Amino acid sequence: MRRRRHSSAPLPLRDGVDPVRVRLPATAGEPAGTVLGYLLSRFPAAAPELEALLAEGGIVDDAGRPLARDTPLRPGGSVWYHRALPVEPELPGDLPVLHEDRWLLAVDKPHGLPTTPRGGFVAQSALVKLRRSRGEDRLSPLHRLDRGTAGVLLLSRDPGTRARFQVLFQERAVAKEYEAVAGHRPGLRLPRLVESRIVKDGTSLQAREVPGPVNARTTVEQVGRPFTDAEGTWARYAVRPETGRTHQIRVHLAGLGIPVRHDPLYPHVRPAGAEDPGRPLQLLARRIALVHPVTGEPLVLESRRALTAGDPA
Repeated sequence: MRRRRHSSAPLPLRDGVDPVRVRLPATAGEPAGTVLGYLLSRFPAAAPELEALLAEGGIVDDAGRPLARDTPLRPGGSVWYHRALPVEPELPGDLPVLHEDRWLLAVDKPHGLPTTPRGGFVAQSALVKLRRSRGEDRLSPLHRLDRGTAGVLLLSRDPGTRARFQVLFQERAVAKEYEAVAGHRPGLRLPRLVESRIVKDGTSLQAREVPGPVNARTTVEQVGRPFTDAEGTWARYAVRPETGRTHQIRVHLAGLGIPVRHDPLYPHVRPAGAEDPGRPLQLLARRIALVHPVTGEPLVLESRRALTAGDPA
């Protein structure tokens, strides 16, 4: 069940959390059945919750009309509802503001906090924490950082101008620079532009590089001298992605033989629960630069955080 904000959502946010939207089949099936029957077939584990929501008028169609048990399943459209929130462990919630105006909010996201509700984390996400702490239900992210990645995160404060910021990302008019502590590979020629095709689907936790037209480009440059500790030899890198594929930086660095330090997914997936909050992924969204699409002023926003995995000797 997906929590995707929709401009015409018929239900308001509840305590900073978007309603769930479930798309109905685009074509009629056999037998047609009911909307409830379709939901139960898709989410059998949520049957008691769905039955209770339906009884209290808490499941509505795109027009906001409550559904009944016998509402027939018709092709197309969506249904909406607020589901019970999962029990969540408390995650880091320090989100210092780097920039704020009428249209834009920039914060410094900590390691270990999802950008948006995902999986077992709903209230424990940067978006919901900020909506609640600031009383701003209209906040919405302009891009995403992986849960393990810290640094500069931009959010729209004004739905009327959100698209103008999104166009900057789509047209690659936002310059992003990341900092990484990753393996050191003697003889690797840097700086270099890494180009490949990256795909990510539901069959694996990892994104992967496959043959085909290039859709991911990343410039990688070593910064300073490598250093050695009890776990190996490392270096710091300035990484500038030109595109924004899922896990792009992590995939490209692992492909170069220099995986990001403490990465639980690349080059190999670690067992669930093996992550150590005291050893966060050593990847930081250090800097974002853009021309403000409303004011026309140049903005350079820089994280004040520091990676913790050692220093050159």
